[in-house]
Amino acid sequence: MSLPKRSALILAAMTFSSSGFAAGVDSRAYTCDGLHALVVANRFVFINYPSFMDFVVTNGSDCSAGEMLGLRSVPTSDNPECLVNYCRKRPSTTN
Repeated sequence: MSLPKRSALILAAMTFSSSGFAAGVDSRAYTCDGLHALVVANRFVFINYPSFMDFVVTNGSDCSAGEMLGLRSVPTSDNPECLVNYCRKRPSTTN
């Protein structure tokens, strides 16, 4: 197998095996600590809980230039309000 094909295959396998790229996780299937561990292991994870539907991240370095780190809560199996990091838009600074 050629190097470009092998690289593409490895990249595709890494992409589709990562929880961050999957259809998302139901936060209620994890404990709060377990959800935090999942996020740390993957740097970001999509939470598909209906009232959330967003990515949670490890820290502010995972946010883009126009975003900043914020906190939100999601329900987990052991905590109805488990706090997680997410990226939110920076407030506009127009005068």
